[in-house]
Amino acid sequence: MDLSTLRGALFKKNITKILNFCCYEFLCFIHLHFYLVIHVYFFWFCTDFSRISWISDIIVVVSPENIETMKTIIEKYGHKRVTVVAGGITRHRSIFNGLKVFAENEFSSHLLQKPEVVIIHDAVRPFVEEDIISKVVMAAKEHGAAGAIRPLVSTVVASAADGFLDHSLERARYRASEMPQAFLFDVIYEAYQQCTDYDLDYGTECLHLALKYCKTNAKLVEGTADLWKVTYKRDLYAAESIIKDNLSQQVCVITNVKETLAQVGFLLPESLKSQIKVEAISVSLSKNDSRLQNIISGQCYNFVCVNEKRCALQETQELVDMLEKSNIPLLCPVVLILVHLDISENNSFSIGMEDLTTIKKFARETKKKNILVYGLLIQCKDPSLLQETVNSAAALIMAIIKDRNPELIGQLLVA
Repeated sequence: MDLSTLRGALFKKNITKILNFCCYEFLCFIHLHFYLVIHVYFFWFCTDFSRISWISDIIVVVSPENIETMKTIIEKYGHKRVTVVAGGITRHRSIFNGLKVFAENEFSSHLLQKPEVVIIHDAVRPFVEEDIISKVVMAAKEHGAAGAIRPLVSTVVASAADGFLDHSLERARYRASEMPQAFLFDVIYEAYQQCTDYDLDYGTECLHLALKYCKTNAKLVEGTADLWKVTYKRDLYAAESIIKDNLSQQVCVITNVKETLAQVGFLLPESLKSQIKVEAISVSLSKNDSRLQNIISGQCYNFVCVNEKRCALQETQELVDMLEKSNIPLLCPVVLILVHLDISENNSFSIGMEDLTTIKKFARETKKKNILVYGLLIQCKDPSLLQETVNSAAALIMAIIKDRNPELIGQLLVA
């Protein structure tokens, strides 16, 4: 059976559960300085798992004092199939508590159906792709246990008691153990049942427990570079950059202009296409516009509304309403850029202070909904400079989309 056929057969059975563990280090981040940032990354990760139809349950293990907070966040963002469980004082004790949801009433108000395969993953590794998850699951289904690995970045050395080098490992022979890992449920649950207190308090490797107590030798699956772990403060900046990059892959350009200004409505999407995937719609905003609704449902986080009106907030409000009612998770900020065209020969500044104040007030209100609104004026009196001006506008749009700076909402930029 080839890989695609096996994967299809596996997914149709809908047999896989996932244990989404906030490990001890993750809880430390929550308790210290990074709660808001970390829960964004955690729910970016949790949302991705929720989209995988063949995962039937998601178990989130957190420290007891954070259970109600986590439940509130899960309810706020509409995550389904999620059960919150109190963790233990160590990684292995937390994982064991998560497994007990399928076997012991003490850890849940109702027993969940026991899965054939269970996946264990750290919430501090938010950038895992479905492909590596499926490969690990299929390997576990065949061999009883499986885990992702990556090449070692640095050579591992052992120090003697006096602080001098004892020996070094041959880096080519060894691999870094990563997540996700997957197991037949009966294998990993039996392994944890047989663990000693020393294992539970000081151990860190789940694959080792399956081998030690169940004689199940795990299949190692080569992982991708995005399985790295958010551990230090500097990792938060890298994670933020990755999330912003992921959010900046597509933009929807909505034009609502007269025929005399339609050239700009054509040139702007064309200029953007060299930098980002563009969906262009040349219609008035309407709640019944199926194409726009499909784009929103497709997880587009960037919108550019091109309008010749001085302050077209009524149409923009319709788009905001559509975003709120859609299934797009508004945990990550949506960027909405209002583009006003001024290419007439009239040299007067076409947007007055009253309009600027209105836009800024509107932006402050939409920010509460995690929608970031910016203004952009395309001003060109010389037709020969139109393409250059549009290119400048496209560059500003890309800068706004990539940076997603909430401090600049309501500001008017001029191209």
